[in-house]
Amino acid sequence: MLPPEKNPNIFVTENDSNIALTTTQSKSGADNYDTVLKSGTIKPAENEDAVHLLSVNNAASKKKEKGISPESCRKIGKKVVLETDEGTAMNRSVGLMSGVGIILGCIIGSGIFISPAGVQSEAGSLGMSLITWILAGIFVIFGSYCYIELGLLLRESGGDYSYIFYAFGSLASFLRLWVEAVVVRPGTEAIVALTFGTYVVAPFYNIENNGSAPVLIVAALMILFQTSLNCLSIKGSLAVNNVCTVAKLSALVGVIFLGIYALLFIDGSTKSFENAFENTSTDPGAIARAFYSALFAYQGWNYLNFIVEEVRNPVKTLPRAIIISSFAVIVVYLLVNVAFYTALTPERLLKSPAAAIDFVQILTGWSGSGIIVSILVAVSCFGSGNGVIFTSSRLFFVGARNNHMPKFLLMTNKNTKTPIPAVILTGLLSMMFLALSDNAIKIINYIAISYWLAIGTAIGALFYYRFKIPREEYPFRVALPIAIIFFIGCIFLVLFPLFSNLVDALIGLGILATGVPVYFIFVRYRIKLLDNTADCLTKLVQVIFLVVDETVTS
Repeated sequence: MLPPEKNPNIFVTENDSNIALTTTQSKSGADNYDTVLKSGTIKPAENEDAVHLLSVNNAASKKKEKGISPESCRKIGKKVVLETDEGTAMNRSVGLMSGVGIILGCIIGSGIFISPAGVQSEAGSLGMSLITWILAGIFVIFGSYCYIELGLLLRESGGDYSYIFYAFGSLASFLRLWVEAVVVRPGTEAIVALTFGTYVVAPFYNIENNGSAPVLIVAALMILFQTSLNCLSIKGSLAVNNVCTVAKLSALVGVIFLGIYALLFIDGSTKSFENAFENTSTDPGAIARAFYSALFAYQGWNYLNFIVEEVRNPVKTLPRAIIISSFAVIVVYLLVNVAFYTALTPERLLKSPAAAIDFVQILTGWSGSGIIVSILVAVSCFGSGNGVIFTSSRLFFVGARNNHMPKFLLMTNKNTKTPIPAVILTGLLSMMFLALSDNAIKIINYIAISYWLAIGTAIGALFYYRFKIPREEYPFRVALPIAIIFFIGCIFLVLFPLFSNLVDALIGLGILATGVPVYFIFVRYRIKLLDNTADCLTKLVQVIFLVVDETVTS
């Protein structure tokens, strides 16, 4: 490997306020890094194929700033980026309230309206069902603390993709990117859009007798609108997300107050709570499936880490937003489940296709209340879908920055500061999964195993960094027992499907494995023809969308 002073692809610039290292991409992709920036000089790098811009504020370097510093890169053995507010390509427009809104918006979707029946079915009793919701919430809290440590240590967007990239290298992180960005996120967006379309159309149209074409049209319009909004304005997207979050929280709080009213003034509302643990399942597999169902409703708790470069003052904002959101969701979910049982027996809950609608109609006696609930559920799904589009596009953006995706996905519009190409690609993939309809749901279920595999690998990266990075570099460190418990839980969540549903788990792992040949063909050993094609496509995208690569310094 050529040292920087002999490598024509490495340039060093220095002025009074900044020291910057820029290295150009090559077709072998971003793999291993060992770059040290010290006293304005660059030590030899192990890999001239390094990607990125390392921008460090000189004044901040004199006054020790916690987080990954250039000195720590040598100890990690991989190149790590520490971005300042001036060094990031997109504006830091996410404050505490917007951060809370993004997390709540991504978590609270259709899950709380779907999962209660699944948890009740497997838990067997009301008491065990509520305990399962509490345990799932505590598990998410443990994971949240782990992700706060990782998010403040490596202040780079991309979430677990970035954490895996810097700890375990290019291939492992690419597989995470491949499944998450190309399958999970757009597939989830399509499913949320279908749910939105169903709740919008159902009050006015008999879907069962007349077909689902209107549902697909409404779902497609939702994806189109959200894609356009996220291309045009970050603030507009955040505003929509905040409004939807307020609306969905208001709806859930309304459910909770109806439950409280029932407990206080309606006879028989406590009947379901008598003998609460009767018929509790003693099958460990059933309890595990109940736990899985509850965790489905909590998905999205780590999404703010995917856009940490856009968070204002992340050292303060990130932990506050994650903790506020996580505890709020746990309390709301638990109280909503308690409220459901004031009007619905466990048996009725299992048979109900729409528990929230039945709950409101029973307590109010007004059949028209079902339309209001349908609208509120649709708003909830709309907000969740908007959060998926917003955070998913940033995953493409970071993947392109690491040379794992085409370069044009790295580009942002100079006026709007939005990654327009990445947003549009997310929207197009979501439309593709929408066309697959029911098959999209099957694919998402197949690769559920990869979700916890990636999170568990990210926690493995946390332990790796603990050995490689000095303690003083950490703005926050989670208690080690919490990290260990969460890591063991992730291992269980990965292994359990292999025993309970081996065929689906193997299909999911097979989908993950399809990323291996893609990596070696398009990233590791990319031929020159592909480079030329990518360059032409990049120039075309620049002209059409007026985007530039703002991570490159002149």
